[in-house]
Amino acid sequence: MSRERIVRANGVALCVETFGDPAHLAILLIGGGASSMDWWEDEFCKRLAAGLRFVIRYDHRDTGRSTSYAPGAPPYTMKVLARDASGLLDALEVKSAHLVGMSMGGTIAVYMALDQSARVATLTLVSTSPGAAGPGKAKLPPMSRTLQEFFAKDTPPPDWRDRSAVIEYIVDGSRPFAGARGFDEAHLRSLAGRVFDRTTNMEASFTNHAAVTGGGAVRARLGELKLPTLVIHGTADPLFPYGHAQALASEIAGARLLPLEGVGHEMPPAAVWDVVIPAILSHSISGQEAPD
Repeated sequence: MSRERIVRANGVALCVETFGDPAHLAILLIGGGASSMDWWEDEFCKRLAAGLRFVIRYDHRDTGRSTSYAPGAPPYTMKVLARDASGLLDALEVKSAHLVGMSMGGTIAVYMALDQSARVATLTLVSTSPGAAGPGKAKLPPMSRTLQEFFAKDTPPPDWRDRSAVIEYIVDGSRPFAGARGFDEAHLRSLAGRVFDRTTNMEASFTNHAAVTGGGAVRARLGELKLPTLVIHGTADPLFPYGHAQALASEIAGARLLPLEGVGHEMPPAAVWDVVIPAILSHSISGQEAPD
């Protein structure tokens, strides 16, 4: 059974939906930049819940039905978004959770694990980068040339009130991030429609997360992480090439690396759920007890 509602967390309104029995181990799904909860698909969540898990997905600030701000001026930092996640656990009366973060959501999960370790049982980092190189850290491979060319284009934004135009914008913007397995345009078009229909302020959703800063250097602190960590990464990721995953896994003690052959910088497609979902479920068993 699933339900969607607005709760107060860390001083703001966050829209949250849960799947499964609250008595089971909790899995908190943390989306990437500009991503509402819709990107964690219903069937994906239901299959996790069927593994006897209490699955939580939510809209970040400036996405979906959560608190939204004026476009271009987000009054929050990455660390504030991490406190939103822990505040959400408070609102749901969840002591600790197994965090699964995608891209920026993975970085948020790391901030939470570093600064609020008692709330985190395990980490699963999907399509996540360890961040810029610092002293003693290896340089990471750059994004693909194709993606660099895409970002270099001066593509005008759509009329954010025009549903068809926004859907086209989302689909066109997602295509360059796909991997070697291909791009399911019909599926993305349907998902984009759902995102539009649920989002309070599309312009803020697509601009504010790109302007979020703060939190300090994550990579320099990866050695502080002392909890079970699973790194899941597509081998054809054009934004954070696979070397990012290898660096992340090597710099977190005991981390395991699960490559997804041919997957790009995208939510794990349904074709690999039979690999990804059992891996997340198995990994969550390894950290049933959160650190005190």
